[in-house]
Amino acid sequence: MATLKDQAPDLCLLQEVDQHDKRSGDRDIARELAERLHYNYAFGVAFEELGQSVDGRPAYQGQATLSRWPIARSRILRFHRQSNWWKPHSWIPDTAFFQRRLGGRIALVTEIRVDGRPIVIYNVHFESRSAGAIQTEQLKEVLADLAQYPRGTAAIMGGDFNSKYHPYGLLHSLEAQGFNSVLDNRVERTHVIFGYLDWIFYRGPWRVDDGAVVRGTHASDHDPVVAELVAISQ
Repeated sequence: MATLKDQAPDLCLLQEVDQHDKRSGDRDIARELAERLHYNYAFGVAFEELGQSVDGRPAYQGQATLSRWPIARSRILRFHRQSNWWKPHSWIPDTAFFQRRLGGRIALVTEIRVDGRPIVIYNVHFESRSAGAIQTEQLKEVLADLAQYPRGTAAIMGGDFNSKYHPYGLLHSLEAQGFNSVLDNRVERTHVIFGYLDWIFYRGPWRVDDGAVVRGTHASDHDPVVAELVAISQ
């Protein structure tokens, strides 16, 4: 909450957002942030967290997109390529330590309009398991989904790409698709252990002012990526 108040972004993409989980006090985090900070918001469920229920009620985790602009449409892109790592098994207890889950990784797709211009936003959280193969396939699914929009539609893709195995490969592959990173060509650590995970990419008539990784917020175990996108007249 303090980091969002300090940065005051017009658009915020959050991953691993709890909804009625024990670890976050049985709260609806996305709704609470939106109401207290006066955002429109969309929330997409990725997993039911089997070890986080409170009084037997389901607990969930997913992605939240907060926007100062009205949200025209929101939907979930649930990836076909998934890891079996998180699934429950009879020999593994459904306790918080083992993180057993039902569901799978998603992109939360949100459509807004800014000054009359449509923008499609992909809030992604790619798989953390595998040596990069699943992450690559999930990125392909996002790009295939984006192809349904008219050519030249402005787009933002941001979140946890779990690109620890292939950060330069991710950067170059999205550059080839017409995207730019708000960090330009810099590859920066966003996690003290796992390294290069989090990005914001954009496609459209913008320039970037002050793209950076913000250190020391302690808002989560990831450092947030922030940027100001300034529209370029066409």
